[in-house]
Amino acid sequence: MDPTVAVVGPGAIGTTVAAALHEVGRTPRICGRTARERLELRVGEDRVVVPGPVRIDPARAAGAVDLVFLAVKSTQIETAAPWLTGLCGADTVVCVLQNGVEQVSMVAPHLSGARVIPSVVWFPAQARSDGSVWLRGQARLTLPDAPASRVALEALRGTRCSVDLAMDFTSVAWRKLLQNAVAGLMVLTGRRSGMFARADIAELSLAYLRECLEVARAEGAVLSDDVPREIVDGFRSYPADMGTSILADREAGRPLEWDTRNGVVSRRGRAHGIPTPISDLVVPLLAAAGDGPG
Repeated sequence: MDPTVAVVGPGAIGTTVAAALHEVGRTPRICGRTARERLELRVGEDRVVVPGPVRIDPARAAGAVDLVFLAVKSTQIETAAPWLTGLCGADTVVCVLQNGVEQVSMVAPHLSGARVIPSVVWFPAQARSDGSVWLRGQARLTLPDAPASRVALEALRGTRCSVDLAMDFTSVAWRKLLQNAVAGLMVLTGRRSGMFARADIAELSLAYLRECLEVARAEGAVLSDDVPREIVDGFRSYPADMGTSILADREAGRPLEWDTRNGVVSRRGRAHGIPTPISDLVVPLLAAAGDGPG
């Protein structure tokens, strides 16, 4: 029997996962802040419509499920906490589809008995002005190689969202964090991926990433010296108009995940006695961009 699934947070990532499940006949419960009759995912010329409605009252969560995909931003965990209460039982697995390397410690305090598994999301999904989501690449998740992860693996079996299990999840998560961290520079410039074609931005990005890499290694990540260059080259290979979720939040005036994506480098650097001069400049600028005042 397929596991019962709920998706909390039908934004770009949540919609992609919900659509992947719906396509193979495993339509999840969809829970969020805004009532909607359906979700829509666009992939090339294809369109996947997921029937709703989006549930907006946690008191009507309709009982515990086997698996919750928590797809809200780290800045929205407190708001989503009532959904976790309504959807989680003692055997529920919560798969956190968020940025950062602190997913378990941030979500676990809001649960009683449920198991939390972190993830790394590897697909570019963008919300569109008409409410649909545009998936601009292959959908893939990486989860730790642990028993609880197999619930998510089984739920997504045979869908357009593939799942990899990583024995060294720490290294995978920190590599993605480095990518997210340097994407923060897009917020400070108000530009998209095309900005990395500039030689000066590429050099700044490499210096920032090398600083982040030192912290990642101190945290136990096994990453080569080539990773900073690979990440910058990746941004340079994207379409020039490719954005990122933190830039979209900035453009919409929403709170920014600056602490989860960038602040963690400074914090963990201090804990290890590692100087992080570029982070110490980038982080307060991102904090001011997201939190104000002014």
